[in-house]
Amino acid sequence: MAIRKKSSKSPPVLSHEFVLQNHADIVSCVAMVFLLGLMFEITAKVSIVFVTLQYNVTLPATEEQATESAFLYYYGIKDLATVFFYMLVAIIIHAIIQEYVLDKINRRMHFSKTKHSKFNESGQLSAFYLFSCIWGTFILVSENYISDPTILWRAYPHNLMTFQMKFFYISQLAYWFHAFPELYFQKTKKEDIPRQLVYIGLYLFHIAGAYLLNLNHLGLVLLVLHYFVEFLFHISRLFYFSDEKYQKGFSLWAVLFVLGRLLTLILSVLTVGFGLARAENQKLDFSTGNFNVLAVRIAVLASICITQAFMMWKFINFQLRRWREHSTFQAPAVKKKPPVTKGRSSRKGTENGVNGTVTSNGADSPRNRKEKSS
Repeated sequence: MAIRKKSSKSPPVLSHEFVLQNHADIVSCVAMVFLLGLMFEITAKVSIVFVTLQYNVTLPATEEQATESAFLYYYGIKDLATVFFYMLVAIIIHAIIQEYVLDKINRRMHFSKTKHSKFNESGQLSAFYLFSCIWGTFILVSENYISDPTILWRAYPHNLMTFQMKFFYISQLAYWFHAFPELYFQKTKKEDIPRQLVYIGLYLFHIAGAYLLNLNHLGLVLLVLHYFVEFLFHISRLFYFSDEKYQKGFSLWAVLFVLGRLLTLILSVLTVGFGLARAENQKLDFSTGNFNVLAVRIAVLASICITQAFMMWKFINFQLRRWREHSTFQAPAVKKKPPVTKGRSSRKGTENGVNGTVTSNGADSPRNRKEKSS
């Protein structure tokens, strides 16, 4: 975990354990190098590429346009440097939340190893989803996305972004890129790595796609919608770990998950399939950032539909697994009277169940109760 307390025996410098225990401090020093570079004229030109947003343009303010909206941004190759710096910031914030919030709760609750890792995952993601939802909603309201939904496709390409819009996308990319080194820092199990890689890859693919194809308006709406549903799931899982009788949050999440998938498909088809398909300018032009051609629209809709179908398939499997576990748990145990025999074999058969099978009494033994509470 991040920012761990130093043990009595310090591991060798630059060893595996040393990096794991002190990775937050190491990353903080690297980030500090870029910040200190801003103080000197020789290094300021290089450091500013990492710290501040690049590719800004100044447009004359009009009566219909707010004064702060006159400073707009577009994307370019230098954004990779900015994403790298804020990836370091994300690692530091991840470590702070882990050390000063999640680890303290874990010590009080005495979770098992499995619950410990799941609790940390849900704790980190719920904090990120909540912050992103609030930030994204603020952008939607400030730029009148809610009052005028046609802004999703009107005046495409949306190659110029406000400061808030571009910084939001840079932060999203930085967060999901930081998840790769966290697999190493958090000692993720080998069997969980493929699932995590698919999870992270899908986020990066869709966020970067919306950013590079100038579909940032549609991407922002879909991200806020998706993050809200995911936040509800992870916050419900946190409450479930504290009290296993808590199930209301999962029921609400199940309904909103299905509605979220339907709304995602509706907004995507409405924007890409109808709005952009009826636009006058449908020529591929890299200089202006116009990707409104039939092939790109089909690729965008196909990727969204396949992802939504994949998520629904995982959701159905998850619900079926929960239903089976619930049915097995609620099923009344069939009690059979063991045959009365003499000798040592009789005692052994009673301890292990009837005919060598494990009965419900064995599942409720004090040892299993202790393992469950650990």
